[in-house]
Amino acid sequence: MATYAALLRGINVGGHRKVPMAELRQLLTELGHGAAGTYLQSGNAVFTAPAADPATLTGALEDAVAERFGFRVDCLVLGRAELRAAVERCPFPAAELDPAKLVVVFLTRPAADHPVAGSDPARWAPDEFRVGERELFAWFPGGMGRSKLGEALSRPGGDVVATARNWRTVTALVSLTDQLAADDRSA
Repeated sequence: MATYAALLRGINVGGHRKVPMAELRQLLTELGHGAAGTYLQSGNAVFTAPAADPATLTGALEDAVAERFGFRVDCLVLGRAELRAAVERCPFPAAELDPAKLVVVFLTRPAADHPVAGSDPARWAPDEFRVGERELFAWFPGGMGRSKLGEALSRPGGDVVATARNWRTVTALVSLTDQLAADDRSA
């Protein structure tokens, strides 16, 4: 069994597009996945499944959410190793920064293709960003709420899906996938 993290974009925000986490866990189990857990109410799930292409798992999850809840939700499914590698690539001194203001924007395409990637970093000051592989890392010293960079990062253009998670959430998902993997080995 492999371990995955699923990131659902734009659910449970301001009372819209509600997806209860207990129902999301149940849905993952109904899709034939093993252990399933969620983190917070903002569309973060972890699960085990036979090794598969994350894009295939993503499509199945998007279809199942649409069928169950009546609306489409963009999702990204990342393998445990891919999630861990993204954390290891973080170019910011994460241990020294407020984890609520350090953000990873996960993408379905290479980060270098994002419109922000080629922009002048000074344009976004005091906010900062760095280009990863399929993620962009951003530091928002004043918070992301009213940041022009935050808004631009969330709009990658075309058919690209982008979903942001703060550092606290990203590292929690790594811990949860590690725990599922350890539980699976001990079973």
